[in-house]
Amino acid sequence: MRVSSQGVTVVALLADPDAPTEIAQRMARTLSARLAEKSGQGRRFDVEVVSEPFTSGAEDLPTLMRRMMDRKSAENWDIVVALTDLPLHSHGRKLVVELSHEHGLALLSLPSLGGLRLQTRARRAVEEAVLGLAGPRAAGAEEPPQPLGRFVGRLAPVHPGPVGEQETADLRYVVSGPRGYLRVLVGMVRANRPWRLVPGLSKALAAALATGAIATLDSTLWSLAASLSTPRLVIAMVGSVALMIGWLIVDGELWHRTAEGSPEARQRAALYNASTVLTVGIGVLVCYGGLMVINLVWALFILNDRVFASLTRTPLHATEYLTLSWFVASVATVGGALGSGLESDEAIRAAAYSKREQERRRMLQDDHGDQPSK
Repeated sequence: MRVSSQGVTVVALLADPDAPTEIAQRMARTLSARLAEKSGQGRRFDVEVVSEPFTSGAEDLPTLMRRMMDRKSAENWDIVVALTDLPLHSHGRKLVVELSHEHGLALLSLPSLGGLRLQTRARRAVEEAVLGLAGPRAAGAEEPPQPLGRFVGRLAPVHPGPVGEQETADLRYVVSGPRGYLRVLVGMVRANRPWRLVPGLSKALAAALATGAIATLDSTLWSLAASLSTPRLVIAMVGSVALMIGWLIVDGELWHRTAEGSPEARQRAALYNASTVLTVGIGVLVCYGGLMVINLVWALFILNDRVFASLTRTPLHATEYLTLSWFVASVATVGGALGSGLESDEAIRAAAYSKREQERRRMLQDDHGDQPSK
């Protein structure tokens, strides 16, 4: 059990697994020194990172704050700052951070910080939250200060949210409106890290490459590509990408369904599904672009301009190469979608918060199962 020594404030960064833990670990390298420098009271801070699925099975704020209080009491930490990549809600608004000065707790929802400069924004939010929570005890003030003032000023439209009298929290910041919704959605996609989805599509990409290599040699496709207008090529691209996205979501069972009928539950489900579609869509588009480039290189290597011109009655110039590669990429994407076997690919499942929540729940059950019985 950790007990803070005199003059040292023990700060625990309680982070959900995956992206929140990585952010907390990077932050912890310099957080102690930065807090000591900014406090200006000769105070020292000891920061430790604890990675565990504390949000598993619950997204309501009172339950999460109780879990944080229990962990704080069990470990004798002075301050607990929890980081999660789940979008949390309070009274119909998206939560950014909530604090309890009485109990020394802060809960930060990373998606509400948006998708840009996430590490920097999270560090600033944690620094100001810790200094605000530690300030009253250090200065003997009767009323807790209003932390995060400068941070909130940089992150409009963040504003204070309502706090009930019976709640553990005494200060809460939320985002609302279309800009707030868009920021949370972008933050969720950023937390999903769609660039990690591309390696997860390796099987589909391999099937698409094989389809594309064969299709490039098909003279019928040469004639079709030469006769298609740009709008039709765009329609073929959109259709093949949409088919691939739909197939991956259905095959991986990534669509989030909620049994709850409350507006907040439906709002969470809509956010989950929108972030999943965007995440998978980004991964598929990256694969489509890579497939088009590879098909172009293959066509430049294998096609003979005389044979192509004799069959299509069109000279083989740069435009024909690009058109053929574009159309073949669409055909190959359909082949890759139908030929993929991704039902066991964890990278695809990680694109959806609902699946990540299930992994956390299993992890929490495993941890409890490993503890020796008393």
